[in-house]
Parts: sequence; structure tokens; C-alpha cells
Amino acid sequence: MDETRDGEGSSQPVEAKTKAQGMSHQSDVLPCDQLRDQVIGNQSSHTQLMETLLHLRQTVDDCITQLTTRPPQLDLPLEEQRHNQATGEQEAFLRQVVNFLQSGAMWGLGLQAPHPTLGPRDDAGGGQQAQLSRQLDQLVYQLSHLEVAFVSRDLSNHGTDISAFERSKFQDFKTYQGDKYHEDKNTMGFINLGVSENKLCTDLMTERLSRSDMNHLEDALLQYSDQRGQPFLREEVARFLTCYCKSPARLDPENVVVLSGCCSVFSALATVLCDPGEALLTPTPFFGGLVVGSYLYSKVELLPVHLDSEITDGSARPFQLTVDKLEQALLEATLKGKKVRGLLLINPQNPLGDVYSRDSLEEYLEFAKRYNLHVIIDEIYMLSVFDDSVTFHSVLSMESLPDPNRTHVIWGTSKDFGISGFRFGALYTHNKEVVSAVSCFGFLSGISGITQYKLCRLLQDREWIDKVYLPTNHSRLKAAHRYITNKLKALKIPFLNRGSGLYVWMNLKEYLQPCTFEEELLLHHRFLGNKLILSPGKTYMCKEPGWFRLVFSDKPLPLKLAMHRFYEVLAEQKRDLRVKQLEDPQKE
Repeated sequence: MDETRDGEGSSQPVEAKTKAQGMSHQSDVLPCDQLRDQVIGNQSSHTQLMETLLHLRQTVDDCITQLTTRPPQLDLPLEEQRHNQATGEQEAFLRQVVNFLQSGAMWGLGLQAPHPTLGPRDDAGGGQQAQLSRQLDQLVYQLSHLEVAFVSRDLSNHGTDISAFERSKFQDFKTYQGDKYHEDKNTMGFINLGVSENKLCTDLMTERLSRSDMNHLEDALLQYSDQRGQPFLREEVARFLTCYCKSPARLDPENVVVLSGCCSVFSALATVLCDPGEALLTPTPFFGGLVVGSYLYSKVELLPVHLDSEITDGSARPFQLTVDKLEQALLEATLKGKKVRGLLLINPQNPLGDVYSRDSLEEYLEFAKRYNLHVIIDEIYMLSVFDDSVTFHSVLSMESLPDPNRTHVIWGTSKDFGISGFRFGALYTHNKEVVSAVSCFGFLSGISGITQYKLCRLLQDREWIDKVYLPTNHSRLKAAHRYITNKLKALKIPFLNRGSGLYVWMNLKEYLQPCTFEEELLLHHRFLGNKLILSPGKTYMCKEPGWFRLVFSDKPLPLKLAMHRFYEVLAEQKRDLRVKQLEDPQKE
């Protein structure tokens, strides 16, 4: 279970590397998939290539015009200076892009020798097209990072950072939202195996939410409620967690706060536990969405505790978290002058799929107590352990916590019940001051009364959950996981073989040449060009290029089509690498 599998069923230690920062294009820049469709879809057409390059050139010219013709604001000299400096740097880069595009367009017509970056012309066509395709990919990569540097005259520095962050992290998802795959209405749309959503039991959930007991309305549900959440929902959450976390004693509803999603709960916790500039330790790779939660309001830093894909003397499996690694990371942070206020854990882990043993959990909590650190533990996947041989241990199942006042548990229904659109997350903590402080965020991030009522009714129906939903969900997760892992074995792609969560952590470093984060992002763009979204490892702060997370919790038909697109991209990538090696044997 702790090793990667090749296509023959044998085991080999996990190695790796990762890459990606998410696409971010100017709104009028050609999307990566359109670029790929135009340039690579018909590799024999130089005319089509010329049109694409000229289109890109016109786009870049328009960007320069926008940069240089913005009206000045004389009453903001410091902002003017900051803007002018950034504009100069952006314009210089854009001019370079224009030169590249001019040369590429003329070369495509055969009217000019190739630009030095394009390499010699190859009349055979294969090497020339592969190399030009690669240059265009690199151009998209540079353009995708350009907008992040733009400085706004209207936003604060923090607002500018947030705006750039939004473009860099969410562009892929926004593109997907506008062109989703649908088996009848849009078979050529994007298939999203990058966002962790459980789509396997929407039939069961739709049927349950359509029953008459869900259709209740009263005045109280239409009015403001307790900022901690409706009392009836907090009471039901306490009962639910008592049961499914196997708590030795009944959990107290007064220790529960509900907000609009687990990331909202984490963001509130980070804000009330840390001052701006302070930090939380977190084992990496980890779910990058938590960076948003820590940064938006409080500017709390998440310090990586880097885990190794190689098995070392202090570990028994790849990417294993040990107390020694926590100690080392805390020491390094202290030497750099960082103030660490806590430890962030995800169990089951995302994206690795590891489930912490009870002994390991106790060791991590004891470490935190030793240094007076808070522990935030996200258990959002606790009911998504589908391997019967794997046992999940909640922190709330412990007879006694080393430091109960500094231990805070997050859970929600997005993953386990496949209803991420409900936007529900719950905090359980013994610390009354934390309860009070986090409750204030209900003013900004509360849940509608009608949604709270439906959630309460859903969580109350234990018979349906235990006899219908959970067995079916686990069976479907197991089948989808088996399908995906068999495909990866056939392709001899190493991966972590775990039995929890909605995803597989796989190693594609053999498809990167060289194995760098830039090459990882270029491969990510190539998947996007084939209407497939995966999550590259750099978004999880993985220190090794080449790792990707693949979400398998989709229905059979889109999953099958997604793997066909996946195979097409890897086959194309292999062909390009072979051409590259033939052209430059010394780099093999």
C-alpha cells in the first residue's frame, strides 16, 4: 500500500517531482486549448500557423496600448511610481514577445530565416513542428505569468496581490465553468479531474434531497440566526460527529460553529489564532486551497514541512510525516525569525491519501503541546475511506487530548456527501474563546436558514446514511479507483496506492525533459489543450517536479473519456521528447 505500482504489478519506491502554478491569461489572450487546436491540430499548415502567431501578436500589441495609455492620477505619486516601474517591465517583456511572434509569422510563410529561439528549419516537418509547438507552449507559460505582475491604480497593495492570486489560481476553473463536459449537450467540453468533487452518488443525493421532509419553511429560517449557526443544526452536528468520529463522550453543541465551507472555517481560525505575518506549519504536499484561506484576510503564512518521495532512514513509506521533520521545520522557521503559531494537518491527507494512525496522531499532538502550538486538523474526508483494511482515527475519538484547548477540528459535507454546492463546514473546539471569535465570521460567511434545515434533516437520517448512502458510495469509489489505477499500471506510471479520498497522487516525471517545474506547467497546459484538467504538484507546494493529482470520483463515461484524453497527451509528449533527444543527443 505504501509503494507505487508499475504495469506488471511489481512495486518500486516512489520518486518524483512536481509542477504548476495554474493558468493565468489576459482575458483577450488566446486560451491554451484554442492555441493548441489551431497550431497542433493541423501540423502541416504553415498558413494556419501564421494566422495564430499574428493573432497573438495583435493581442500583445493591444496589451501594450492599454499599459501605455492609462490615465494618470497625479494625486497618488507613490502609486504612480510603482505603476510606472511595473508598466516599464511589462512593456519590455511584451516587446520581446512581439519580436518573437513577428519572426515566427514570417518563418511560417517561408519569407524569413527562423528566429534563433525557434531553431533550424526542418523540411521533414516533424522536428520543426514539435520544436515550434514547444516554443508556443513556453510563450503561453510566459504570458500566463505576466498578468500576475500587473499593478492596479485602483486596488490597495493587498488588493492587487489578491487579484493576481485569483487570476493565477482560478483561471483553469473559470475556463472549465464556461465549457463543461456534458454527455449530451457538450461532449467536447472540459473534463475536470483537478477539482476534488464526488460526483459518483448524485443520483442518491438528488433523490434524498427531493423527499417531502426537506421541503419545510418557517419564519425563523427566513431571518437572521445565531452567527454560530442555527441551534438545531449545531446540535445535530455534535450528535453526528459523536457517532462517526467515535467520540468516547457526547460532544457539546456549544463547541460547534458552522460557516459556509471548510475553507471559510480555516480562514476564520487562521485569522483569530495568528497575527499577520505569523505562520502555521503544514506537511507538504497539501491542499493548496488552504493558502487562499490563510492569505485573504489575515496574511498568515503556511510554512511547508517538506516530505520526501524517497524512503529514508526515518521513514517507512514515501511522503511520510515524522516528528523529526516537524522539529526540523520548526527550527528552520525560528532561525529565519518566523513566529510559528500552529500546525495544520489534513486527515485523510490531500493529495497523498494517507490516513494517520492513532499513534502518529498522538505524536503530532504531543509535539504541538511541547511548543505551545495550536493544531488545526481538517477531517473533511473522514467518511471517504473505502479500503476495508484502512482504519480512520479521528482526533475526537481520543480518550484525552494532549492539549484540548489548542486542538481544533474541521469537518464538512462537500467530499463525503458530494454536495460541495451546499457550502457547509463545521468547527469543533473546546476553546470557548476560539468559538466566540470564529462565530463573528458568521456575519460574513453564514449559511442560509433553508440550507441549514436541509443539512440537519440529512444528517439526522442515519438509517439512510448507514444502509444506503455510505455502502454505495464506498463501493463506487472503490470501483472508480480500481479503474484508474489499472490504467496507470498499464502505462507504467508510478502512483501512491491508498484507499481513501477521491484522488490518486501520480508521478509523471518521465514525461518531463528536463524535470523542472516549468516543464511540469507546460505539460499541465498540454492537458488543458486536450480539454482535460489535472492538478500539478506545485499547486500543492510539492518540492519535486513531476507529480500530479488525478481525481477519480467521476461517473464512468466521463472518466473513460478523460483517460483517453490523458493517454493522447502523454503519447504526444513522448513523441516530442523523442524528437528533442534526436536533435540533441547530449541532453539524454
